[in-house]
Amino acid sequence: MTSGSAALALPVGDDALAARLLERLDLVEVALAGHVRSRAEFVTETASHLMEAGGKRFRPLLVLLAAELGDRAGSDEVITAACVVELTHLASLYHDDVMDEADLRRGAVAAHTRWGNHVAILTGDFLFSKSSELTAELGADAVRIQAQTFTRLVEGQILETVAPGPGEDPLAHYLEVVAGKTGSLIATSARYGARFGGATREVEDALTAYGEIVGAAFQLSDDILDIASDSVESGKVPGTDLREGVPTLPVLMARASTDPADARLHELLDGELTDDDLHAEALDLLRKHPALDEARAYVVAQANDAKQHLAVVPEGPVRAALEAFADIVATRST
Repeated sequence: MTSGSAALALPVGDDALAARLLERLDLVEVALAGHVRSRAEFVTETASHLMEAGGKRFRPLLVLLAAELGDRAGSDEVITAACVVELTHLASLYHDDVMDEADLRRGAVAAHTRWGNHVAILTGDFLFSKSSELTAELGADAVRIQAQTFTRLVEGQILETVAPGPGEDPLAHYLEVVAGKTGSLIATSARYGARFGGATREVEDALTAYGEIVGAAFQLSDDILDIASDSVESGKVPGTDLREGVPTLPVLMARASTDPADARLHELLDGELTDDDLHAEALDLLRKHPALDEARAYVVAQANDAKQHLAVVPEGPVRAALEAFADIVATRST
């Protein structure tokens, strides 16, 4: 078993809590390996592909952390709920990679590159169905929550592929995409943990709201890092989304500017940025643009809003970890 709070995807400062979470994450990992098995060896191979490639297991960890606020933190239901959210997340990655035509995922060859689009899509469907089977073990209300979450997740994926409608604010459209694709499942992770861990309904509602906001804000902070980060510090190539024409928070805020001085930036953003010189020019203009600080301020405000929902959560290491994560979201892009 991995030891130390540094191995966790959430900032847990209490050693005893970190040890419990790591132990339960091991149980989740073993359970996940069983859940992706099929009667067909080939299906097991494809369904295990991304899970074995690694990942932070942020969503199941949030389930386990939220469960600590109740009196049933170590229950089988909590482990099952943690598996539900991770299988749902993994399934969405198979579909995402097909849509994005991504070559790699978590350092491994993407499933559609290895086996083709049909197999990748059907593998995602298989994982969604496995998560549904597990949800049924948690009761009818959990099935309803999962169905609503799945609806929002898929709606977000679909909306990502279409342009905003006539008269629709492009930024509002994008924020709806992020809320559906990212915020919804993180909110459900916190909700499941609180519910099946035995927390009060007041705490469950607070953590659901927290997860919705902080989950989306974390994605938006990635948008800022795509523009502002140094590749040496972040390990990512700056401007990847910009080069691929993916709308992000600072880009959309810059596009909304009516300042005549932004004419050149708008011209670049409206064109292809596959040329290295044009890409570098657009990246430089964005880094100097007020939209970057505007985007940072928006993320900081969202992270602070998320923390406000934790007021009803009892003081202690769980609340401290949740607050610390919101702080990381607020500061990682500044």
